[in-house]
Amino acid sequence: MTDLKAESAKQNSEEHAVFLEAENIVKSYGGVHALKGVSLTLRAGEVHGLVGANGAGKSTVIKVLAGLTRADGGRIRIDGRDVEVATPHQASDLGMNFIHQELAFIPSMTVMENIMLGLPKKTHFGWVDWAAIEKDIAPIAARVGLKASLSTNVKTLSTAENWLVNICRALVRKARLIVMDEPTASLSANEAERLFAIIEDLSRSGVAVLYVSHRLDEIMRLCSRVTAFRDGRSVACLEGETLTRENLVEAIVGGAVEPLVREERHAIDGPVALSVSGLKRLPRVRGVDFSLRKGEVLGIGGLVGAGRSELARLIYGADRVDGGKMELNGIPFAPRSPSEAVHKGLGFVPEERRSEALLLTKSLAFNMQIANLSNIIRSPALPLIDYRKRRTKSEEIIRDLAIKTDGVDTPVGRLSGGNQQKVVIGRWLLRRPDVLILDEPTRGVDIGARGEIHRLIRDLAAEGMAVLVISSEPDELPDLCDRVLVMVEGLITRELTGEEMNRNAIIEASYAQAS
Repeated sequence: MTDLKAESAKQNSEEHAVFLEAENIVKSYGGVHALKGVSLTLRAGEVHGLVGANGAGKSTVIKVLAGLTRADGGRIRIDGRDVEVATPHQASDLGMNFIHQELAFIPSMTVMENIMLGLPKKTHFGWVDWAAIEKDIAPIAARVGLKASLSTNVKTLSTAENWLVNICRALVRKARLIVMDEPTASLSANEAERLFAIIEDLSRSGVAVLYVSHRLDEIMRLCSRVTAFRDGRSVACLEGETLTRENLVEAIVGGAVEPLVREERHAIDGPVALSVSGLKRLPRVRGVDFSLRKGEVLGIGGLVGAGRSELARLIYGADRVDGGKMELNGIPFAPRSPSEAVHKGLGFVPEERRSEALLLTKSLAFNMQIANLSNIIRSPALPLIDYRKRRTKSEEIIRDLAIKTDGVDTPVGRLSGGNQQKVVIGRWLLRRPDVLILDEPTRGVDIGARGEIHRLIRDLAAEGMAVLVISSEPDELPDLCDRVLVMVEGLITRELTGEEMNRNAIIEASYAQAS
């Protein structure tokens, strides 16, 4: 790939004018300031990074630009003129399109129908002329490398393919700005490289890209300028020589961050908490064997699609097992449901927290206590919830995990992604399971919260809990885990310990062919 960062900077300085200016945007929810005055300037053809800790205001300003919420103050200019963005339709008409981390599509519709949602369609004698529409869309689909047929149902596509569908939708709408929120969070390394090439092509054609990510290596690679938010304010706009990783981190957290020191790891000799033998659910899990000891943090690495999440779901009782056996604390373990697994001593933080772990319209207290109702009832004889106890215990977790919220009654859907993740983890802190499985625990989490979650995981293990961590980031597992297993095509293909447990070894093992 060419040096997109340098090329974009040169293009913007020589050719491209300012497309969008957001000045001093202010927004409050229930008297709490989400935005205290943020500003953002985007140029045509620019790849512009937006970074900040969870709760810094990134999602809120995107909602303002998208017309999903109204700002309380400030102004937005497009091509130098003041505009009002009151609805998503108006945002689209102004040339702005948004691809959120939780991709928006209707699974019962085809690729072409999803691309054309909300747009006027060509007709023939009063009927929608899909053949003519397909001729118009096909070149755009080819441009972004979408190989799936336009008549394919989107529910059969991978996450990477659905990203391409969303980019097609933006280009069909003649987008001048595409906002991408955590675009590589669920993509493999090869899929991410393809996306980077598409971003390069968009930039060359004059489309501006606002790239929102916690992955600073990607920000440094792609972006010619980066705006940093902190505590609802824009605190820095870095470019050229000032755009360094150190300056980004300092802008995000408000000071230099001490690197996490890798602790000396010793062999864990505690009793086996979880034993898995020959576990399978074809075709994604093809016979997995491993053991996890009390006090151990065991990592599972590998590429997206290797079967790691499917393995976690089998252990948790969310999916039916085709074969194999498990033991929990030396006792045969074959949960028929997640509730049975929880009752027997398992906890699970899934990869998709919004759709699989949280009820977004319910409060923090409700979401934290949903797995702990037996601990907050008045008495066994009177199984009614003690709301004072629920509030007290929830407030303790909010303090311990430094969750940014108005209070325990706040709907969890209003929180940032990192704070939502803390709520899910807090649920299991209250219950204290024997085994805790975390699938991508720091996905979409800022650098500060990532360190907090890592320390929390190590503390839980030090207290005797057995922890299984699944991560697609090869840099994450070596510093966190006592051992790392690498999964390829539904099988555990390698175990890494000691000095061999490093980033390069995990990547190499992840691309090895399974037998």
